[in-house]
Amino acid sequence: MKPTPFAVDLTAHEQTRLAAVLEAATDLDPGRVLAAETDAHRMLYSNLDEEQQATYRMLVEAGVLEAGGA
Repeated sequence: MKPTPFAVDLTAHEQTRLAAVLEAATDLDPGRVLAAETDAHRMLYSNLDEEQQATYRMLVEAGVLEAGGA
């Protein structure tokens, strides 16, 4: 038996979810959130030992992680 191709478009659901989040978070400051995420990313990848740095670089080069943390 051959597998049947399967695809789901979640665009409408994502728009509904985003609208609900924005409505619930009236004090949302996207700039502050982005700055906090950037700081968290920087802290997560700081103080890595040599082996961890090499693994981090490998993952960045493979496109798994975004550069800029370590």
